Amino acid sequence: MPLTLELHGDALARLRAEADRRGVSIDDLVAQLIAGLPNDADRTGGDLGFIGLGSSTSSRRARDADEMLAEGFGRD
Repeated sequence: MPLTLELHGDALARLRAEADRRGVSIDDLVAQLIAGLPNDADRTGGDLGFIGLGSSTSSRRARDADEMLAEGFGRD
């Protein structure tokens, strides 16, 4: 089934460069990228598997984010 995409210049240039890097046509690259997308059968109901992976030694929570940012969190 034919499909036509209209891409802005930068997106098309990036797609073309990636196809060249992989040594495939743009059509083949798009097909590969689409094949890599999860289908409905692969979905687990929206669970975010990364939630809870890290453990914190701090008692601070997300609700404290504004306060932490005001204190300079993340600044070098």
